[in-house]
Parts: sequence; structure tokens; C-alpha cells
Amino acid sequence: MNTTPSITPDNAQPSTRSGTRAGARATAPAPRAVASRVRRAAVTVAAATAVLTGLALPAGAAPTGNPGDSDPAPARYTRQTLAWAPCAQQPALECATMAAPRDWHHPGTGADLTIAVSRHRATDPATRKGTLLMAAGGPGGSGLLRPADLATAAPAVGAAYDIVGFDQRGVGASTRAVCQTPQEFQDFLAGDYRDQSPAAIDRVIANSRKLAAGCQERSGDLLPYLNTGQTAHDIDLFRSLLGERKISYYGPSYASMIGAYYGTLFPRRVERMVLDSNIGFDGSWETFELGQPMSFQRRFDEDFVPWLAARDATYHWGSTPEQVQAHWEQRRAALHDRPIVDGPLTIGPNQLDNGAISAIYRADFFPLLAQALTAVDDWQTADPAAKAMARKAFGQYLSPEFLAEYFSVTCSDTPWTRDLDTWVERGAQNAARWPLAGARTLAFSAVCASWPVAPAPEVTVTGAHLPPVLMLNSVHDPATYYEAAVGAHRALRGSRLVTVTGNGDHGQYPGTNSCVTQTVERYLLDGRAPEHDLVCPSPQAG
Repeated sequence: MNTTPSITPDNAQPSTRSGTRAGARATAPAPRAVASRVRRAAVTVAAATAVLTGLALPAGAAPTGNPGDSDPAPARYTRQTLAWAPCAQQPALECATMAAPRDWHHPGTGADLTIAVSRHRATDPATRKGTLLMAAGGPGGSGLLRPADLATAAPAVGAAYDIVGFDQRGVGASTRAVCQTPQEFQDFLAGDYRDQSPAAIDRVIANSRKLAAGCQERSGDLLPYLNTGQTAHDIDLFRSLLGERKISYYGPSYASMIGAYYGTLFPRRVERMVLDSNIGFDGSWETFELGQPMSFQRRFDEDFVPWLAARDATYHWGSTPEQVQAHWEQRRAALHDRPIVDGPLTIGPNQLDNGAISAIYRADFFPLLAQALTAVDDWQTADPAAKAMARKAFGQYLSPEFLAEYFSVTCSDTPWTRDLDTWVERGAQNAARWPLAGARTLAFSAVCASWPVAPAPEVTVTGAHLPPVLMLNSVHDPATYYEAAVGAHRALRGSRLVTVTGNGDHGQYPGTNSCVTQTVERYLLDGRAPEHDLVCPSPQAG
């Protein structure tokens, strides 16, 4: 999951939700211990207004397991020609489209999908090493224009590789999913997710069910085929149309899961693979999201709050972490009673949380959040620059388009607990223990509990037949938390994990850490993977 203001620090957006299932992530050892206390809450759930009945099964679901190297695509797809032309939004790139089967397990069923693809040619053709494909995080982020950014930020890689990207099925310029109107999107994120009153819980559940029902109504014939496994097959079609026997891969955040699935299904077509800021692709989305409330709270409490306290002379939010935390709670409570409303902008408790969730993806965004917080203290007299920053931080979080793909993938890839009473209880626990992101547990998980499509065929990641895979993760990453990366590393046998200490940024490459840069580029350019796992201290340490 990758995101920034806007959670898209990986450039994808923050995939922040909490869902939980009793599972391993909650008890996994953390670099810093997190105190364990759970408060159980009994809440009565009133009847929800929108009821979904029945589950749509993916047409002809394939048997579970790993096919190793999946069967080649039908000739009518592999004989396409990509009509490259300058991208309308980024002339440094070439863009094209390709047709892909709706269902890769039964490619003759249903209308084809359109997948938008892009290419940045190697700037030094004489030393070209091949093609490096990159994908976007989220799920829900657009990857079409990212090759230009990577080529600029990592010129040595841009010189040696054709860097290619795409909008995955359901996103952007590809065939898209539609779930909500703009107003329904605003309603879904409105209010105060910490509110545990029966009326508030009823409203949250109704909005979550409405979102799932809207996806079924507006994109129902597409939903069974919006999952990571189908996207992996799209990638391999793209590889074949590029004329490459093998490709290399770079994937941050959710794209780490796309890469792990691609490597599982097509291991002999992978030259080199870098997975940056890793989803827990060794298990289910529900289990992975069990850890996110903890990791977002850890990043906020242990990194941002002390940073803000050390700068009280600039931002006046308190000179100790305790004072900053108290200031935050006072301001949030005031917004519960009287949200800031200024034209189309509303800043209530959830918007305050969302702005913080988005900004703590990278330390570079800490000053932006701090400036925005100064405007929230007194909106009427706030500095115009601070108010402008507050509009960005608290008024531009995600989008209906992002959530359509986000839920389509996370609710469909792996099974979810469907009992809403369970989610009401867990939501109350998480809101009390890890309130920043834990408060949204019920809202996000109730969508998947109401999802109208059965889980996709299982893909079990093992690392079999793959070359060594290079994995990167910081110890305080809020969205793709370190404990999940360790589990994914163990599952992806033969991988090498680069642990970045003294740092909580989401997305480690390209960046300013010379240890990370040298390790990644030695691997991509010279084919030299580290012999063992290693630690890269961050320049931010201390």
C-alpha cells in the first residue's frame, strides 16, 4: 500500500484501514514493544439499510495452488501490436493500450479489458540491460506515468533499462471500476469513526454496505476479475508484447504483492525483482490489516509527535510529546462538536485523522502537516499559507476512484470474516487502543464483510524457481509495517531483506540513503544480490 498527501507517498495512496482477524500480526515482535491492552466493547448493531444477498462466484474459478509458469496467453492476445505514441500527460513517455481477457482462467468469457501501458526508453542504448517493469501501490494508485519519475530519480537505472509501467485493471486509463458518487464518497469518510454510539455505528455500517452495493450495481460484471492474480497475468501479456523473454521488476507498497504474485505464477520469466515496503503477502489482507492500526499509531506517537514537540517555537503545539498529544485530542474533540466548514471544505475528526495518516508516510511531509495544524487551531485568523496547506492536508484524501479499486482488490484477493458483530467489537477495541487508524476498522472492514464477490483463487507465495529477490523495509513504516515484511521475507524463500533503521518512511528507493541506493543498483545493474540480509542505517537516525 503506498500513498502520501496523497497516501501516495509511494505515490499510491495510503491504504489505511484496519480490519482484523485473530492472527499472527498482532503479536509479531516489533522493533519497539507496543503495550498490550485490549478493551472489549459490547455494542448492539441495528438493522442496516442496505442488504446484499448472495455471492457472485468468479466465473470458472481456477483450482488453488501455484501453477509455476502459467500457460501462455491465447494467440489473439499475444499477436497484438502496441501502437506507441507520446503520452498526453507526459511526453517523455510513450503510451499504448492492450486488450486483456476479462478472466484469465477462461479467456473466451466476457468482453475484453483495456490495459493502458507506458514506456521510458533506456537513455544509454549501448549498455541496455533489458526491461524493468514497475507497478503502483494502493491498491488504487495509477502507475502509468511513474516510469518517467523513476528514470529521473534513478538515472543510472534509467540509462540501463527500458522502464515500463501500466494502470492495473480497474484503475485510471485502463478499464475502471465505479462504486461511489462523489457525495457518497464524502459521506463514507465523514463524521467521527471513534463515536461508538449505536446511531453512529448504524450509520457507518449502512455507508459501508452502500459502498459494496454500489460496486455491485455499477461494476458488478467486472468485480470478480479485479484481483492481484489477474493483474499478474496482465503483466505477463505485457512482457510478451514487449518481446522480452524475461523482465526485471520494481514494486513499492501494494506493488510488492503484485510482484510476489507475478514471481509465483511466472518465476522463470523474472530476471531481477525489488520489492519495496512490503505488504504481508504471505497471508490474507484481513490478517495484514490487523497490524496497521498499531503501526500507524507507532509512527505518529514515536516519530511525528516528538518531532513536533521539538519545534514548539515554530508551531506552538506543545514542547513535550505529552503536551502535543493533549493538544491533538483537544482539537479533535472541538472538531467533533464544531467542524470547520469553509465552502466545499469540511474538517471534522475523520478529516483530521486522514490528514495525519497521509502525512506520516514520509518525514518530508511532517512540516506540511505541522503547518496545517496551526490553521486548525484558529481558522478565522490563520495565516493564508497555513490555511492553504490545511485544505490540501485535510481536504484531498483519496478519491472515489481510488476506493473502488482498493476495495475491489482487498476484499476479493483473500477471504474476510463476514460477521458484522465481530467487526463492531474489534472496531471499538482498535479505536480505544490505536485511535488514529484503528477508529476506521469498522468502516473499512464492513465493506469487505459485505462484499458481493467470493475470494479469488488462492496464490501461495513461496519463492520457488525465482532468482534472489531484494526486499526493502523501514522499521517504522506506518502502512507496510516491518513485522509484515519479515513474514513476507520468510515466505519468499531465497529473498534478501534490507532493514532500514532510524526511519519510518514508506518507500525507500530511490532516495537519499546511500546504503539502500548502492544495494539496489548493484543488484539491478550488476546482478549482485547481498549474500545475506543486511541493515542500512538511515541518515535520519538520531
